[in-house]
This record gives sequence, structure tokens and C-alpha cells, in this order.
Amino acid sequence: MLNEERVILMTKMASYEATDGKKHIKAGNFFRGDYLSIEVMKSLVYGTLAFALGFGLYVLYDFEVFMQDIYKMDLFVFIQNILIYYAVFIVIYGVVSYFIYSYRYKQARIHLKRYYQNLKKLSMLYQKK
Repeated sequence: MLNEERVILMTKMASYEATDGKKHIKAGNFFRGDYLSIEVMKSLVYGTLAFALGFGLYVLYDFEVFMQDIYKMDLFVFIQNILIYYAVFIVIYGVVSYFIYSYRYKQARIHLKRYYQNLKKLSMLYQKK
């Protein structure tokens, strides 16, 4: 005979596992500092690629003018300015990434806590049987 309360609880838990549960369980397997450092490092790599792509598109947008002006400009100052823009971009990107992943980790822990409470409740329902 089926216990309706167990079926409802198992359905709710299976739905969670199929959607957000995968991401939350993956985040829950790490300590907070480890999770944040891994995710922020990945973000910085992607940020570097995005900056390089943006810079490449900027240069290619008007390549002829860029090539004419390259002989007139001081390359050391040009490279220095690009590195400053890169540093500012990467610092802002890293800080924003840190806050986003910190929030995601906090939410994952809250949802996992509720999930584990439901697991305990389900276990108790099976023991009552």
C-alpha cells in the first residue's frame, strides 16, 4: 500500500534533484573558500579571454587607421594603458564574480539543508512503516 505523504515528498525531492539540485550538490561538496576560489579563478580566466576578444575586435574594427597610427604612437605608453585597462577590468570582474558566487553558495547551502531535512523526514516515514 502506498503512503501518500512519502510519494509527495519523494516527488518533490526528485524534482529538486533534476533541476537545481545538481548545481547545489556540486557546490555543497566544497568548503566555502574552496568553492569561491575555484569559481573566481575560472571567472578571471574567462574575463581575460573576454578582454582579449574585446581588444581584438577594437583593433580589427578600424585596422587601417590603427596600422597608420602605430608608427606615430609611443608603443610603451600604449601597452601600459592597455595593461591598466586590463587590470581595472579584471579587478572589477573578480570582485563582482566573488559576490555572485558567494551568494550562489549561500543559496545552495540553504536549499541543501532543506533537502537533507526532507531526506531525514523520508527516512523516518519509512521507519514508521
